[in-house]
Amino acid sequence: MSPTFAPPTSEAIPLIAVASEDLDATLKSVPKATSAWLAANGFKAAMGAVCMVPDGNGGFGEAFVGLGPQGQTRHRFVLAAGAAKLPGGVYHLKSDLSGPALDEAALGLLLSSYRFDRYKSQPAAAASFVAPAGVDAQRVEAIAAGECLTRDLINTPASDMGPQELSDAAETLAQTHGATFSMIEGDDLLAQNLPLIHTVGRASSRAPRLIDMTWGSTGPKLTLVGKGVVFDTGGLNLKPGASMGLMKKDMGGAANVLGLAHMIMALNVPVQLRVLIPAVENSVDGSAFRPGDVLTSRKGPTVEINNTDAEGRLVLADALALAEEGKPDHIVSMATLTGAARVAVGPDLAPFYTTDHAMARALPQAAAEVADPVWQMPFHDPYEAMIEPQIADLDNAPAGGFAGSITAALFLRRFVTDTPYTHFDIYGWNPVAAPARPKGGACQGARALLAALPDVLGL
Repeated sequence: MSPTFAPPTSEAIPLIAVASEDLDATLKSVPKATSAWLAANGFKAAMGAVCMVPDGNGGFGEAFVGLGPQGQTRHRFVLAAGAAKLPGGVYHLKSDLSGPALDEAALGLLLSSYRFDRYKSQPAAAASFVAPAGVDAQRVEAIAAGECLTRDLINTPASDMGPQELSDAAETLAQTHGATFSMIEGDDLLAQNLPLIHTVGRASSRAPRLIDMTWGSTGPKLTLVGKGVVFDTGGLNLKPGASMGLMKKDMGGAANVLGLAHMIMALNVPVQLRVLIPAVENSVDGSAFRPGDVLTSRKGPTVEINNTDAEGRLVLADALALAEEGKPDHIVSMATLTGAARVAVGPDLAPFYTTDHAMARALPQAAAEVADPVWQMPFHDPYEAMIEPQIADLDNAPAGGFAGSITAALFLRRFVTDTPYTHFDIYGWNPVAAPARPKGGACQGARALLAALPDVLGL
């Protein structure tokens, strides 16, 4: 369940955030007994440090949380580092924060209480928080709910998150917001000219499908396309076991666009939203597609298969072609597409490519304001030759290993020829726990996109 703010109550425990530089001033401003207690417990206001001050009646009168040095740039959501350690109870933040810093702190408080406990026999209790004064609580809660939806979907193992379950999650989201939901499944994909989606998913016992959700009747048209490979064995180019361990997260693009869709719909952003998700399992049986096969896409270009483990761009190609047929004002795709992107920028940054100058300007600025880091990568035209094989129009896995994320993005761009287009090559996973971001599924780029939409679409 998504964390929400607690109702205001006089019994809420004051939560006092202290930066290292302000510790001396804080010690002088509090009662001597409190100052002595903090000193006796070695509270130095380091990031994540917590000191609970007793109230003399068997409870807690105050909670002090350290923020570390002011102006540090190594961490986001520094308040959440300590908030996650608080004992169960309701807390009320006392601080001088304002603007984006206050919004970040409020979101961090909610996300600090996120737990993926679906498979725990005894779920751990978490603290809850009253909405800080000056915060748009409804907006922060909607964003937190989108983040938590994304995390839950990615964290769920493939045994319980196949194409059907991913489709069910999208349909539930559609019902929640009064959106329209439809789906094309199995051999109907061929009948409706979605051959690449069918080809990638046909070897699994769980039928492939194309999920289609629409919402809103006025405003600019925005289409989100998310890679929904619920598990990726690599196909006949079978991954080694160590590389398969995290492949439940290969539907991270789909999870991220569903989280973003929730934010957009819950906040009534004035757009005509469409969400397209090709949901498949890249598996192995006698019907699996093979290295050397040449496939024909929905849009028409043929694709030579040089690696069946480069399947994400195939299913996205058909979905992108379908997306453009709806004549949207902007198309955004999100996918856990290449290891090359991780080598380039690591797991924390969300690299993006765009053909739209407005997006290129607005997105990095918005990302900085909402603590959702992104990094622009180039659609480098001279590399187009690398995705052009000898016997087909396109190569799904160029040899040589150079510029793997860029060539994948160039491949996708071939299927969006007349519409402003932005592509995210995300990781979708936190390999190490960080403030407000436990180890596991990650929402990346969604909050930045949400904040950038007004400038990009003229809202």
